[in-house]
Amino acid sequence: MIVLDSLFPIFTLLLLGWFLRRQKFTDASFLNTADRLTYYIFFPILLFWKIGGASFENGIDWSFCIASLLTLLVMFVLSTVVIKLFGISDFKAGSFSQSCYRFNSYIGFVIILNSLGEEGVKYFGVLIGFAIPLINVFAVSLLVWFSGKKVNYSQRLSLAARAMVSNPLILGCLAGVLYSRAVGDFPLFIDNSLRLASMIALPLALISIGGSLTFAGVKGNLNVSLLASVLKLIVLPILGWSFFYFFNVTGIAFKVGILFFTLPASPAIHVLSSQMNSDTQLASSTIVISTILSIFSLSVALLL
Repeated sequence: MIVLDSLFPIFTLLLLGWFLRRQKFTDASFLNTADRLTYYIFFPILLFWKIGGASFENGIDWSFCIASLLTLLVMFVLSTVVIKLFGISDFKAGSFSQSCYRFNSYIGFVIILNSLGEEGVKYFGVLIGFAIPLINVFAVSLLVWFSGKKVNYSQRLSLAARAMVSNPLILGCLAGVLYSRAVGDFPLFIDNSLRLASMIALPLALISIGGSLTFAGVKGNLNVSLLASVLKLIVLPILGWSFFYFFNVTGIAFKVGILFFTLPASPAIHVLSSQMNSDTQLASSTIVISTILSIFSLSVALLL
């Protein structure tokens, strides 16, 4: 029942978002506004509230964090090798690479909250606080590398640094950790206010994701999208399990990590690809394919 209880609400809201868009209850303008509100306001508030009220008496589980980040690093290298081996064009390379390791944090938060509760959310919040900066470095570096433009390493680091410093999810996680260490508990009136604001984040995010899913471009990019999805949903979790075994990561940290590795590709791939002249059609195709196939990968992860 844990699979049904955890996944059914998520995919119900995704389908609702898709249905509302099809029936013209929502449109591109609404979805864009919903994305911005979720990304810049409500989800950072949710992360701050959940992490800020969590206990870090035993500190951060560094073995869990290091194993997770090493997994992402290996996948980044592997995805680059696959780009060369399969002759994926420079125009598609950046979108393909991101699709292999960039994760949908909204879906991840809902699944972990539903299946593992507050303790799982604490681990997930700390993990994405480290993972998002690393992934931005990977994504920007590869997009620049395959863009054909001559950009030196300092410029690449500058682009990645700007992406990290301006990322509201990172800021929300960092503020939550600092607050938890300095204070630890919210006064009831603040807790109730943050709870109320946070309730908006996840339903709005899932409806927006569902409304943004489009099958345009899937036909022309199906093979490459499937390849990226296999790497994201099968190879990445296997790599993660191997590193967790090596670093002796167990318990709730192991469960959070495996769920993290089986998440579908993030809609942020499309945004960054459009900004840096990579294939947005491939990005959209992989987001759709990996979201559909993640039903199976997440089900396996929940059963573990």
